[in-house]
Amino acid sequence: MARPSEPNPAQRMRGAVIRRGDTSYESARLDAVWNERKPARFPDVIVLAEEEQDVVAAVRLARAEGLRVSVRSGGHSWVGNGVRDGGLLIDLSRLQDITVDPATRTATVQPSAKGPAIQAALAPHGLFFPTGHAPTVGIGGFILGGGYGWNSRHLGPACLSIRAIDVVLADGTLVHATDDNHPDLLWAARGSGPGFFGIVTRFHLDAHPSPTAIVRTVHSYPLPLRDEVLAWSYDLLESLPTTVEFSAKVGHTPGLDTPTVSLTATAFCTPDHGPEVLAPLETAPFRDRALRSVVARETTIEELYDIADRLNPAGLRWAVDGIWADGSADEILTAAAPVLDTLPGGTSFVLWMLWGHYPPRPDACWSTQAKAYLSPNAGWHEAADDLRHENWVHGSLAAVQHLSKGLQFSDNNLADRFDLGLAADNAERLETIRGSYDPDGFFRTYMTPAESSTAYATASRS
Repeated sequence: MARPSEPNPAQRMRGAVIRRGDTSYESARLDAVWNERKPARFPDVIVLAEEEQDVVAAVRLARAEGLRVSVRSGGHSWVGNGVRDGGLLIDLSRLQDITVDPATRTATVQPSAKGPAIQAALAPHGLFFPTGHAPTVGIGGFILGGGYGWNSRHLGPACLSIRAIDVVLADGTLVHATDDNHPDLLWAARGSGPGFFGIVTRFHLDAHPSPTAIVRTVHSYPLPLRDEVLAWSYDLLESLPTTVEFSAKVGHTPGLDTPTVSLTATAFCTPDHGPEVLAPLETAPFRDRALRSVVARETTIEELYDIADRLNPAGLRWAVDGIWADGSADEILTAAAPVLDTLPGGTSFVLWMLWGHYPPRPDACWSTQAKAYLSPNAGWHEAADDLRHENWVHGSLAAVQHLSKGLQFSDNNLADRFDLGLAADNAERLETIRGSYDPDGFFRTYMTPAESSTAYATASRS
């Protein structure tokens, strides 16, 4: 790699430069991952950026020392994608600024800003954004990976609301990239996930009108009704407007002492579609068998965040995977039986997210979707149970692979179970563009099987 003439880029940083062996190194490495299960990977250098120019200086430092670069925004990657062996990790967790321009209905957001803070900044102006479902998710990795957030069935994946980005490129320059001056860069930013070849220091986003109300219905049913409930919900999706976010969950339900199959429908109301769109859930043929029900109750985005936080709480060891699947309900459920029938106890569950399809755009590489998303989520406490849960999360999906339309990068498990996160032609185009912006492979890209968390769990047992 070419090295700049600048003698010591670290002198230009406000943020800390921590090297392996320093007393603060291990805490910085562990803090870079939200999951209680920390990867056994060790960067040579960690930079805790305090401001945008620290990112520029960190990239130049990495080039001067011949180190490859990885990035952490919110640290919510289940597999700790930012923490890699060797190289330099740029930790963006302190970059959380948010500004709103109500006149243009836009917002500028730094990569570690979290959903609740973004919504709080937008709400006084009657604006909303499809932020991630968990309140601890930083927007950086979420939006680059597509961004399936609150009301995304209606507003689209969050990446489609990117208007421009401020991004540090592999040569250490900071550019304001738009569809006019860097169309390929914006195309890649809209959905390439960990494969993006730059460090975004600020997203310029289109905001959306706030819902007139948020109304939620939840029915939790006995587990023996599982396949009947899932099939009925799959067929119902077509009749629901896109303002309804619709999903089912099999397994752990906070507040109930028995596993259930639960249906959740959240209406993000508009003048055209109000709470009445939830009425079909009351017509289910098994409706009278619900163990617990919440019917058309008005709620807030703050309450939704609290509910999501209780479903995937901090302090547990987590493994997550997912697969997009099309076909009939019977086809998918038959294939998914090994996933659903072997569900671990405790806090583990399978998410059955009913998405449908959102129109792809030629200015976005985001391209992987299907009617349903099947996602095993395992949460546990003891390291001795790592391998058992990893094998369930990733291995059980092999039975559904023949129906797969790909994965979504928010679950980012390419190292453990390879699948396409982009349409094949888009994946090919992405690598061509990468060759122009990052010909030396300076920025770390998708994880490989050598970095698999399942492999680590296996090694720890030997």
